[in-house]
Amino acid sequence: MTNMIRHSIPCALLFGIALAAVPVAGHAEVKLGYVNTGRLLEESPQARAAQQALEGEFVPRQRELASQQKALQEKADKLKREAAVMSEADRTKAEREVRDGETNLSRRFTELQEDANLKRNEEFGKVQRALLQEVQAYARANGYQLVVSDGVLFAAETVDITPQVIAAVKAKAAAPAPAPAPAPAPAPKN
Repeated sequence: MTNMIRHSIPCALLFGIALAAVPVAGHAEVKLGYVNTGRLLEESPQARAAQQALEGEFVPRQRELASQQKALQEKADKLKREAAVMSEADRTKAEREVRDGETNLSRRFTELQEDANLKRNEEFGKVQRALLQEVQAYARANGYQLVVSDGVLFAAETVDITPQVIAAVKAKAAAPAPAPAPAPAPAPKN
Protein backbone atom coordinates (compact mmCIF):
# COMPACT_ATOMS: atom_id res chain seq x y z
CA MET A 1 0.00 0.00 0.00
CA THR A 2 2.71 2.49 0.98
CA ASN A 3 4.68 1.51 -2.13
CA MET A 4 1.67 2.37 -4.31
CA ILE A 5 1.28 5.72 -2.53
CA ARG A 6 5.01 6.38 -2.86
CA HIS A 7 4.75 5.91 -6.65
CA SER A 8 1.39 7.67 -7.02
CA ILE A 9 2.45 10.91 -5.37
CA PRO A 10 5.33 11.66 -7.81
CA CYS A 11 3.08 10.78 -10.75
CA ALA A 12 0.36 13.10 -9.48
CA LEU A 13 2.89 15.87 -8.88
CA LEU A 14 4.35 15.43 -12.35
CA PHE A 15 0.87 15.53 -13.87
CA GLY A 16 0.00 18.68 -11.91
CA ILE A 17 3.24 20.40 -12.86
CA ALA A 18 2.74 19.48 -16.50
CA LEU A 19 -0.78 20.89 -16.46
CA ALA A 20 0.37 24.07 -14.74
CA ALA A 21 3.18 24.51 -17.27
CA VAL A 22 0.84 24.35 -20.25
CA PRO A 23 -0.19 27.87 -21.18
CA VAL A 24 -3.95 28.09 -21.11
CA ALA A 25 -5.37 30.99 -23.07
CA GLY A 26 -8.87 31.77 -21.94
CA HIS A 27 -10.84 28.53 -21.99
CA ALA A 28 -8.57 26.62 -24.36
CA GLU A 29 -8.62 22.90 -23.80
CA VAL A 30 -5.52 20.97 -22.95
CA LYS A 31 -5.22 17.92 -25.16
CA LEU A 32 -4.02 14.92 -23.16
CA GLY A 33 -3.24 11.42 -24.29
CA TYR A 34 -2.20 8.12 -22.77
CA VAL A 35 -0.16 5.36 -24.42
CA ASN A 36 -0.13 1.81 -23.10
CA THR A 37 3.53 0.97 -23.75
CA GLY A 38 3.05 -2.72 -23.04
CA ARG A 39 0.39 -2.98 -25.71
CA LEU A 40 2.39 -0.80 -28.09
CA LEU A 41 5.42 -3.08 -27.70
CA GLU A 42 3.25 -6.16 -28.13
CA GLU A 43 1.52 -5.01 -31.30
CA SER A 44 4.16 -2.96 -33.09
CA PRO A 45 5.74 -4.38 -36.24
CA GLN A 46 9.16 -3.30 -34.96
CA ALA A 47 8.84 -5.42 -31.81
CA ARG A 48 7.56 -8.40 -33.79
CA ALA A 49 10.44 -8.08 -36.25
CA ALA A 50 12.95 -7.88 -33.38
CA GLN A 51 11.42 -10.98 -31.77
CA GLN A 52 11.58 -12.92 -35.05
CA ALA A 53 15.19 -11.85 -35.57
CA LEU A 54 16.07 -13.04 -32.06
CA GLU A 55 14.37 -16.37 -32.66
CA GLY A 56 16.16 -16.75 -35.97
CA GLU A 57 19.48 -16.07 -34.31
CA PHE A 58 19.09 -18.23 -31.20
CA VAL A 59 16.75 -21.10 -32.11
CA PRO A 60 19.46 -22.97 -34.07
CA ARG A 61 21.80 -22.83 -31.05
CA GLN A 62 18.96 -24.00 -28.78
CA ARG A 63 18.26 -26.95 -31.10
CA GLU A 64 21.94 -27.87 -31.21
CA LEU A 65 22.17 -27.83 -27.42
CA ALA A 66 18.97 -29.86 -27.10
CA SER A 67 20.43 -32.42 -29.49
CA GLN A 68 23.65 -32.58 -27.49
CA GLN A 69 21.66 -32.90 -24.27
CA LYS A 70 19.72 -35.83 -25.74
CA ALA A 71 22.95 -37.54 -26.87
CA LEU A 72 24.48 -37.02 -23.43
CA GLN A 73 21.37 -38.46 -21.76
CA GLU A 74 21.56 -41.51 -24.02
CA LYS A 75 25.23 -41.93 -23.06
CA ALA A 76 24.34 -41.67 -19.35
CA ASP A 77 21.50 -44.21 -19.77
CA LYS A 78 23.86 -46.60 -21.56
CA LEU A 79 26.39 -46.21 -18.76
CA LYS A 80 23.70 -47.05 -16.19
CA ARG A 81 22.64 -50.14 -18.09
CA GLU A 82 26.11 -51.44 -18.81
CA ALA A 83 28.04 -50.28 -15.71
CA ALA A 84 27.86 -53.73 -14.09
CA VAL A 85 29.52 -55.46 -17.05
CA MET A 86 32.14 -52.77 -17.81
CA SER A 87 35.71 -52.90 -16.61
CA GLU A 88 36.61 -50.47 -13.84
CA ALA A 89 38.74 -48.36 -16.22
CA ASP A 90 36.03 -48.22 -18.91
CA ARG A 91 33.35 -47.33 -16.37
CA THR A 92 35.51 -44.57 -14.83
CA LYS A 93 36.29 -43.22 -18.29
CA ALA A 94 32.59 -43.25 -19.29
CA GLU A 95 31.55 -41.58 -16.02
CA ARG A 96 34.17 -38.86 -16.56
CA GLU A 97 32.96 -38.32 -20.13
CA VAL A 98 29.35 -37.96 -18.96
CA ARG A 99 30.34 -35.62 -16.11
CA ASP A 100 32.53 -33.50 -18.43
CA GLY A 101 29.74 -33.45 -21.02
CA GLU A 102 27.23 -32.27 -18.42
CA THR A 103 29.60 -29.51 -17.27
CA ASN A 104 30.27 -28.41 -20.84
CA LEU A 105 26.58 -28.51 -21.75
CA SER A 106 25.65 -26.52 -18.65
CA ARG A 107 28.27 -23.89 -19.50
CA ARG A 108 27.01 -23.66 -23.09
CA PHE A 109 23.38 -23.31 -21.93
CA THR A 110 24.45 -20.47 -19.62
CA GLU A 111 26.37 -18.77 -22.44
CA LEU A 112 23.36 -19.06 -24.73
CA GLN A 113 21.06 -17.60 -22.09
CA GLU A 114 23.43 -14.70 -21.44
CA ASP A 115 23.89 -14.01 -25.15
CA ALA A 116 20.13 -14.14 -25.76
CA ASN A 117 19.38 -11.81 -22.83
CA LEU A 118 22.03 -9.33 -23.90
CA LYS A 119 20.81 -9.30 -27.50
CA ARG A 120 17.14 -9.11 -26.41
CA ASN A 121 17.86 -6.10 -24.20
CA GLU A 122 19.82 -4.43 -26.99
CA GLU A 123 17.15 -5.02 -29.65
CA PHE A 124 14.20 -4.06 -27.48
CA GLY A 125 16.07 -0.95 -26.33
CA LYS A 126 16.28 0.07 -29.99
CA VAL A 127 12.59 -0.72 -30.48
CA GLN A 128 11.59 1.29 -27.42
CA ARG A 129 13.60 4.31 -28.59
CA ALA A 130 12.03 4.08 -32.06
CA LEU A 131 8.52 3.77 -30.62
CA LEU A 132 9.11 6.73 -28.31
CA GLN A 133 10.00 8.80 -31.36
CA GLU A 134 6.85 7.54 -33.10
CA VAL A 135 4.68 8.53 -30.12
CA GLN A 136 6.29 11.95 -29.98
CA ALA A 137 5.79 12.48 -33.71
CA TYR A 138 2.15 11.38 -33.45
CA ALA A 139 1.56 13.68 -30.47
CA ARG A 140 3.08 16.69 -32.24
CA ALA A 141 1.20 16.00 -35.48
CA ASN A 142 -2.11 15.72 -33.62
CA GLY A 143 -1.71 18.66 -31.24
CA TYR A 144 -1.24 16.87 -27.92
CA GLN A 145 0.26 18.96 -25.12
CA LEU A 146 0.86 15.98 -22.84
CA VAL A 147 1.10 12.24 -23.45
CA VAL A 148 1.67 9.99 -20.44
CA SER A 149 2.54 6.35 -20.22
CA ASP A 150 3.86 4.13 -17.42
CA GLY A 151 2.74 4.90 -13.90
CA VAL A 152 -0.84 5.72 -14.90
CA LEU A 153 -3.39 4.16 -12.60
CA PHE A 154 -6.35 4.89 -14.85
CA ALA A 155 -6.85 6.27 -18.32
CA ALA A 156 -10.26 6.69 -19.89
CA GLU A 157 -10.69 5.43 -23.44
CA THR A 158 -11.14 9.01 -24.58
CA VAL A 159 -7.49 9.81 -23.73
CA ASP A 160 -6.03 6.42 -24.66
CA ILE A 161 -4.33 7.03 -27.99
CA THR A 162 -2.59 3.65 -28.06
CA PRO A 163 -4.74 2.25 -30.92
CA GLN A 164 -4.14 5.35 -33.04
CA VAL A 165 -0.38 5.25 -32.38
CA ILE A 166 -0.28 1.54 -33.23
CA ALA A 167 -2.15 2.21 -36.47
CA ALA A 168 0.28 5.03 -37.33
CA VAL A 169 3.29 2.82 -36.55
CA LYS A 170 1.88 -0.03 -38.64
CA ALA A 171 1.08 2.30 -41.52
CA LYS A 172 4.57 3.73 -41.43
CA ALA A 173 6.10 0.22 -41.29
CA ALA A 174 3.93 -0.94 -44.20
CA ALA A 175 4.85 2.05 -46.39
CA PRO A 176 7.47 1.08 -48.93
CA ALA A 177 10.93 2.33 -48.08
CA PRO A 178 12.25 4.97 -50.44
CA ALA A 179 14.18 3.46 -53.30
CA PRO A 180 17.92 3.88 -52.93
CA ALA A 181 19.43 6.49 -55.20
CA PRO A 182 21.09 4.97 -58.23
CA ALA A 183 24.84 4.81 -58.02
CA PRO A 184 26.53 7.51 -60.08
CA ALA A 185 27.85 6.31 -63.40
CA PRO A 186 31.62 6.00 -63.51
CA ALA A 187 33.36 8.88 -65.19
CA PRO A 188 34.50 8.07 -68.71
CA LYS A 189 38.20 7.40 -69.00
CA ASN A 190 40.09 9.48 -71.49
